[in-house]
Amino acid sequence: MEVNDNAYLHPQALLLFFRMLSKTKRPLKKWLLDIYRILEDTYGVQECFLKHEDPLQLMVSAILSAQCTDANVNRVSPGLFRKYKCAKDFAEVNIKELQKDIKSIGLYRAKSKNIIASCRKIINEFDGKLPSEMEKLVTLPGIGRKTANVLLCHAFNKPGFPVDTHVQRLTNRIGLVKTENPVKIEMIINKNISEEYWCSFSQLLISHGRARCQARKPNCGNCEIRNLCEKRV
Repeated sequence: MEVNDNAYLHPQALLLFFRMLSKTKRPLKKWLLDIYRILEDTYGVQECFLKHEDPLQLMVSAILSAQCTDANVNRVSPGLFRKYKCAKDFAEVNIKELQKDIKSIGLYRAKSKNIIASCRKIINEFDGKLPSEMEKLVTLPGIGRKTANVLLCHAFNKPGFPVDTHVQRLTNRIGLVKTENPVKIEMIINKNISEEYWCSFSQLLISHGRARCQARKPNCGNCEIRNLCEKRV
C-alpha cells in the first residue's frame, strides 16, 4: 500500500499507517522471549498456584481445580490432606465420604470418582508412587495433558507447558498462535522458546490473564505487553 506525502498529514492516515507497522509479523522466538522478560519483570518468580507438599497432593488438587478457582481448592485442600495422607487413604475411602469432604467444590461426584480411581491405579500399576512421565500420567483418571504438564513442572521439576483457558486466550489474542487447540498451542510454544522457560511462561501468562487480559474486558490501556500484542482490543 502506497501512502502519498499528503496522507501523512491526515490523523486517520497516520493511525492506519502505524497500525500496519505494528502488525508486521515478528520473529516468533524473539517475540516470545520479549514477552516472557516483560512478564517476568512484572510478576516475578511464580510459585505453583495450588498449595501442596508432595506430588500426590498436587495431583489431587489439580483434579479438584477443574472448573474451580485455585483459591477455592486451596481453601479445601489443607483439611483434606490432614485426613488423607497417602494414595492408600484415598484409594480405600468410601466415595460418599470423599464426596462429602469436597462437596463445596463443583463437580464433586466426578472428582471423587477420579481421585479414588487414580489412587487405586497408582497403587496397582505404579508401585504406590505417582509416575513422572507424561505418557503414564495421562492414563490416570481425571488427568489430561494440561494437568500432566502441571505435575511435570511443579511435582517433578521437569519441563512442561500447561495450556489452560488463560494461556489459550492470551496466546491467540496476542497473536502468537492461530489455533484454539491446546496441544497445538503447546507444541508451537515449546518449539519456539527454550524448555527452561516453559513452566514459568505458562504461569506468567496465567497471572497476566488474571490481572490484565481478562476474557470479557481486557485492560489494554495499562497492559505491560501492549506494544507486543497484535489484538490491542
